[in-house]
Amino acid sequence: MVSHLLNTIRNAVGITVNVIQFPPLFEWCYCRPTFIRIWKKGSVEQFSPIPYLATLINCMLWVIYGLPMVHPNSTLVVTINGAGTAIEVVFLTLFLVFCHDKKKRLVVLLIVIVELVIAAAIATVILTQVYTTERRSMIVGIIAILFNIMMYAAPLSVMKLVITTKSVEYMPFSLSLASFLNGVAWTTYAFLPFDPFIAVPNGVGTMFSLAQLLLYGTYYKSTKRIIAARKESKMDLSLSEVAVANGGVVPKKTAGAAP
Repeated sequence: MVSHLLNTIRNAVGITVNVIQFPPLFEWCYCRPTFIRIWKKGSVEQFSPIPYLATLINCMLWVIYGLPMVHPNSTLVVTINGAGTAIEVVFLTLFLVFCHDKKKRLVVLLIVIVELVIAAAIATVILTQVYTTERRSMIVGIIAILFNIMMYAAPLSVMKLVITTKSVEYMPFSLSLASFLNGVAWTTYAFLPFDPFIAVPNGVGTMFSLAQLLLYGTYYKSTKRIIAARKESKMDLSLSEVAVANGGVVPKKTAGAAP
């Protein structure tokens, strides 16, 4: 009776996680603003591919973990991580298309290939050399924990950039918020009943994501000032170029139309 109730609650939480993350939050809030900015500017600018590379291998491993022949009754783990894999592929494809640094583009492509090989190798070995779901779950779970923690820790490189520049421009708030909500939801899911392979990495991830949100709140105002100063500098530069073209006459800045 109690076990049946826990499974019912677990499924309800899992479905809630799927609804929250896909498509409104996970696809829209997390990825789409970044996609649109890269697409409009035709450049990846200073956006780091590291969080997305880490999330790709993480999602692929959790898909393997959730397979019925590895960890039965984990369909919801497969669905959300399958969707996550597809979204990361879209972002990394955009990165490869709009990255103007050929060396960086080659490195990202090689890492993606290595990740695909690792995931395929783990799935092959587990399904052909390990014969019980308990052992399969344990082996894949341990490996997935390591990569899951790496996924949550990946933005640390971006956090260093934020502290150095005092700007959160290249640490999207939507990504940090989605990661935090994701960690909280999956940690809750992991306790119904207790699954250490899901609870440990997502508990750690929740703390990492909370640190990002606190950092965002700390440097949000300074980011606005930096962006405003950059726009002012560009405006002054444009006026200088116009002045040179007009023989040294600098046009006046006007607040509106003349009466």
